[in-house]
Amino acid sequence: MRFDQRHLLGIEPLRPDEITTLLDLADKYVTLNRQREKRSGVLSGLTQINMFFENSTRTQASFELAGKRLGADVMNMAMQASSIKKGETLVDTALSLNAMHPDLLVVRHPHSGAVDLLAQKVNCAVLNAGDGKHEHPTQALLDALTIRRAKGRLHRLNIAICGDISHSRVARSNILLLHKMENRVRLVGPPTLMPSGIEHFGVEVYDDMREGLKDVDVVMMLRLQKERMDGGFIPSEREYYHRYGLDAEKLSYAADDAIVMHPGPMNRGVEIDGTIADDINRSVIQEQVEMGVAVRMAAMDLLARNLRARPKEVMA
Repeated sequence: MRFDQRHLLGIEPLRPDEITTLLDLADKYVTLNRQREKRSGVLSGLTQINMFFENSTRTQASFELAGKRLGADVMNMAMQASSIKKGETLVDTALSLNAMHPDLLVVRHPHSGAVDLLAQKVNCAVLNAGDGKHEHPTQALLDALTIRRAKGRLHRLNIAICGDISHSRVARSNILLLHKMENRVRLVGPPTLMPSGIEHFGVEVYDDMREGLKDVDVVMMLRLQKERMDGGFIPSEREYYHRYGLDAEKLSYAADDAIVMHPGPMNRGVEIDGTIADDINRSVIQEQVEMGVAVRMAAMDLLARNLRARPKEVMA
């Protein structure tokens, strides 16, 4: 199994064979997680600290469960009430963390690049659980595992990513991963929610939902990131749903066996019709949640192997 990364900060540094290695291992953890006895001791004796500077229920719970099932000592730091709020810098936080001797550090932060800065200052493996509008690598990896299991492959598929592309780190990580695995990617959404320089992303861009979904194998819907919007990006939620919300009529333009995805949390009746979200024949949204635990277990397992293979570093 080839995985040479010290940290998991994004999809961009990963080679295709490293992505395949991680997904293959995650497949094994899916099997483990479906058994009555779900525990493994691969992280026994290691300490995992979860630092979420942004609120998250799903991702934090997934990382916590993954660490505990692998046997790690898991601690959640309440960053919303931490010393950062009192003026402490990220560098000071890193120095304090080094004194605690953690092995795995899971970080979500509202500012792009903050997780990378921490990774440069701490003596442990760092996993990016989402930083600003930059990347969310484990979300892209769990999406990839979901697609591979549903379609039987992860290459040469037509995949449409729809909605709020501009504010979405999920979209960026998925575009990077899907391109590395030789897929054709379409972005569908209003021009106001497309990032600048989109022509350099190597994607096809559509502002007509029906045209963008024509014959695609995967429809990946995105949440409207209203907390990141500081202006009138859409006329109204009702108008947005009319033009870009996924319903049965728009989905009919996709391939007959197309699957429907959403990273959650969903705004039903805004981004997706509830009937489509709950359709057991088309929707794989619940499978995405399940794959999230397995992928995070695989990521921490691989990083821990590399951590144990390196000499212990001492902070000067």
